[in-house]
Amino acid sequence: MRAGLYARVSTHDQQTLPMQISAMSDYVSHRGWEILREVSEVASGATLRPQREEIMKAARRRELDVIVVWRLDRWGRSVTDLLSSLNELQELGVGFVSLTEALDMTTASGRALAGMLAVFAEFEREILRDRVKAGIAQARKEGRPHGRPPTAKRKSKKVWALAQDGMRPGYIAKKLGISRTSVRRILANGEPENP
Repeated sequence: MRAGLYARVSTHDQQTLPMQISAMSDYVSHRGWEILREVSEVASGATLRPQREEIMKAARRRELDVIVVWRLDRWGRSVTDLLSSLNELQELGVGFVSLTEALDMTTASGRALAGMLAVFAEFEREILRDRVKAGIAQARKEGRPHGRPPTAKRKSKKVWALAQDGMRPGYIAKKLGISRTSVRRILANGEPENP
């Protein structure tokens, strides 16, 4: 069997990428399959996934017999997207294996389980989304900070010092590891006390 491996991480959990690839490679080797294509992608759930589309194109060209993923939610953006892509793979005669859920779409029970898991995965994401929104609302109500820490604001004295040395905002941003917009915002807000 000619296998394609697809690994995806969100920008905040990039450390799992090597673990996903290793687990999939071990599985494929154990089954005696050949790894024909291996793709990795760093993308959040809402963005386009060009690497996933490339592996789907390979499946449409009949270059792959099976696609292996580490976890079902690494493949599908939503229940609709997941079921649509799995149905397309089934029509193409390409198998689909998700290691974490022990899902093998080459069997009828595997296809039924995939549908149920997709529904529960979407349900879990909705619950998480609701919890995050509730936490943010509570933090705002209590006047507590939420979201990313204000890293650029903490560097405002350094921004001003570099600006006074004649450095351009783009260079300052690169040097300090913050965005140009943040540099411009700091400079527009006026010089901090005791720069």
